[in-house]
Amino acid sequence: MALVEKLEWQLDGGLVGVTGETGAGKSVIVGALKLVLGERADKGLIRTGESSCTVEAVFYLNETTLCRVNEILEDAGVEPCEEDMLIIKRVVGQSSNKQFVNNSPATLAVLKALGEEVVDLHGPHDHQSLLSVDRQLSMLDAYAGSGAEKSLSGYRQLWSEWKEKSMRLEDLRNSERANEQELDLLKFQLDEIDGAELKPDEEEDVEQRYQRASNGSKLVEYSGKIAGLLENTVNDAMGEVQRAAAELGRLDPSVADRLAGLEQAALELQDLEREMVDYAEDLEMDPEEERVLAERINLFENLKRKYGSTIEAVMQHGEEARQRLFEIENRDGVLEDLQVEVDALYEKVLASGVKLSAVRKKCAPKLAKLIAGHLKDLGFKQAAFELELVSHDKPASGGMEGVDFQFGPNPGEPLKPLRQVASSGEISRVMLAVKSALADQDATPLMVFDEIDANVGGEIARAVGEKMAALGENHQVVSITHFPQVAGVASQHFVVEKLVESGRTLSTMREVAGKERVEELVRMLGGGDGKQAVAMAKSLLVK
Repeated sequence: MALVEKLEWQLDGGLVGVTGETGAGKSVIVGALKLVLGERADKGLIRTGESSCTVEAVFYLNETTLCRVNEILEDAGVEPCEEDMLIIKRVVGQSSNKQFVNNSPATLAVLKALGEEVVDLHGPHDHQSLLSVDRQLSMLDAYAGSGAEKSLSGYRQLWSEWKEKSMRLEDLRNSERANEQELDLLKFQLDEIDGAELKPDEEEDVEQRYQRASNGSKLVEYSGKIAGLLENTVNDAMGEVQRAAAELGRLDPSVADRLAGLEQAALELQDLEREMVDYAEDLEMDPEEERVLAERINLFENLKRKYGSTIEAVMQHGEEARQRLFEIENRDGVLEDLQVEVDALYEKVLASGVKLSAVRKKCAPKLAKLIAGHLKDLGFKQAAFELELVSHDKPASGGMEGVDFQFGPNPGEPLKPLRQVASSGEISRVMLAVKSALADQDATPLMVFDEIDANVGGEIARAVGEKMAALGENHQVVSITHFPQVAGVASQHFVVEKLVESGRTLSTMREVAGKERVEELVRMLGGGDGKQAVAMAKSLLVK
């Protein structure tokens, strides 16, 4: 892939730092990860001279994530994970691309769905989810915990019922009274379907009976042939076999066990002969029955062409037509009954929504205060942060209100929605503050931060690194960084390097520890080989 010939990368838990000079190939790592997470592939990724590139990732999942992943796989018809291991493989070719999950072919949609469960990837411009008001509401509910989750589940069920009934009421209210043509059509359809007197399992039985009736002469012929052969050939031969067996048993009694089933076989063949004779005698050559059955089958086919692919679908269409006709003929009464149902459901939705709102109103200030505390750690010493709950005009699928993250990085300035005031550098730190505040509620096992510390100073970079390291206590965290302050707090450190071998450029990765790690931090500090630079690099390492 690109400048990488072959690379196997095994990561430990905690914070994993990835560094290297600009252009060394760090972006290839993120590109490879995005491929297995379902991002569309460009054949330009294929290394020059090769026919394809392959990326394979193995994820070891906790129990919560494993359950969600297996649900996605089950819905997609893909093999579930063995134990706690998820394997995703992506092959990008010159003419076609392939993807596999647990060695089964899969679609890009499946890869994307899995990616949302197992990896949280953030780069300098990957903050759309944080700026989404729907996502912000989900974050508040996640922080509120089981109370909000239970209230939201009950509310959504009631809201869905209310919405469905309301749409049905609106359609019926807005529709003009049915004209004679529609009434005639509905009545004709009902007469045709009801007149057929359909039964759910009838079609298969009729087809089998028609097969017998239309092939009566052949059935008589073959059953008679079987009976004749059994009588004239097999049974005569069985008599010879039994006589020979008797002589064999007389000469060698030990063979008796091997011949024990012979008598039973002879009896079964005689029974089969009688069965075939009886079967042939019972067959009735009735042209009238054949005609009636053929007409019935033709009726089935005609109804299925008009109303559905199966008899069950035709019957369902009939019930829908009956309901529609009832609503038309009893329009005023149906409208009145529906209105009563809608009003009752609306009251239930409001009551449920009030309970959900109470949970959110209680937790919103607490979450805002927690995020603000993390923002102070990340250099926003006097910044303000609030969660504004905005009431809806009418109940929505997510509740009676939305939430908007309000951010004020500068003292004295009014708070504004986060999407309106934050620069790329600020939004990265706000995102990290939010992630830190929700660390206990976020079940995503792997977090990847791609140079989100860009555009910040050295002191702030250290705080960013420490926040990532704290996230690493409950998640596996990968940070691709140019800052030695961030790399220094990582529990594992990898360096990406660009080499030239046999006239070709290669990107490689290696883990550094001890003296090599200090040397990499010195390089990042730009301090040469001086003792002061070495001492500074060592001071950055977490003891």
